[in-house]
Amino acid sequence: MKSTTILNKTTLSGLMLAVAVLATGCHKAEDTNTGMGPAQSAGKAMDDAGAKAAAETREAGRDAAQAVDNAGDRAAVAADHAGDKIQAAGAEMKQDTKEAAANVKQESKEAAANAKEGVSNATAATGRAVERAGEKMQDAAK
Repeated sequence: MKSTTILNKTTLSGLMLAVAVLATGCHKAEDTNTGMGPAQSAGKAMDDAGAKAAAETREAGRDAAQAVDNAGDRAAVAADHAGDKIQAAGAEMKQDTKEAAANVKQESKEAAANAKEGVSNATAATGRAVERAGEKMQDAAK
């Protein structure tokens, strides 16, 4: 059991060293006289990667916030436009209703006038018929 644990620790240490070497890179062209050892270089590389990830995350957050603001602005403009259209439709409907009421009123007046004229004509025709009937009765009585 102890030999497995020691082996695991050795393997883990070797793996960490390999990651540190890969993270710092093996570039001989760079100035290697920085005063840092391999572990410090690996730590710096990890810190730099973390800082870069944090900066990219902040930038993505700003982009997302801007996109949300833009969408909100577009929604507000669309709502205003829809409100204007609804208001215009309401005004148009009100005007149409007024015109329809005026038309009904005018047509009712015309229908009443036509009915009155029709009744008057019918009364006159009836009067003439009664008058002729009366004349015929008088002629028959002579």
